[in-house]
Amino acid sequence: MTDAVSLSKEHSDLYRVRQTVFKMLRKRKYNISEEDYAMTREAFKTKFVDPSANSGDESQSLRELLTIQVQHVEDTDDQIFVFFPEDPKVGVQPVRKYCTRMKQHEATRGIIVVKEGITPFAKTAIDEMRPKYKLEHFKQIELLVDITEHELVPEHQLLNDEEKSKLLARYKLTESQLPRLQVNDPVARYFGLDRAQVVKIIRPSETAGRYVTYRIVW
Repeated sequence: MTDAVSLSKEHSDLYRVRQTVFKMLRKRKYNISEEDYAMTREAFKTKFVDPSANSGDESQSLRELLTIQVQHVEDTDDQIFVFFPEDPKVGVQPVRKYCTRMKQHEATRGIIVVKEGITPFAKTAIDEMRPKYKLEHFKQIELLVDITEHELVPEHQLLNDEEKSKLLARYKLTESQLPRLQVNDPVARYFGLDRAQVVKIIRPSETAGRYVTYRIVW
């Protein structure tokens, strides 16, 4: 079995996190190749971990090699980067470096996967860069598993602006009358949801087959 290949705990964790990121990006409707989405541990080891993996640029570390850049399926102008910084706790300088790289590629969205966290100054810098750049950050431990695959997490579907307007008109509601989903909720963070976006939540029901509710991100 190819996935029985031996990896250190550090490399095994990075493999799992990277695969969760690909699942997350695909669910956000970004264009993820099947090669990346279904990458085995053996392929990961060959491409990133083996000494020959760095032959192209000796100055790049493993985590730098893991950087992801993909386009949205429906809007090719919508690009997103995923960065894996070396520092356990990320400060302002890496954040600025990532924004510079995003600017060079005309990307406005980015995800930083950190080992431990980010500094208060880095958080301030990220807030100051909005709305021009949206930089999300996840701790590595948060991405070891895909939370949306847990049996207790119902299916979430993001409504576009037209669908949201039709929903409010159909039930004669204002945005403030919809049940709320906190913007820092784990599922909202997973899908990269912004305030005022509405999600359709589908739960299984023993009597009706399924039970549908709607929530607005707040």
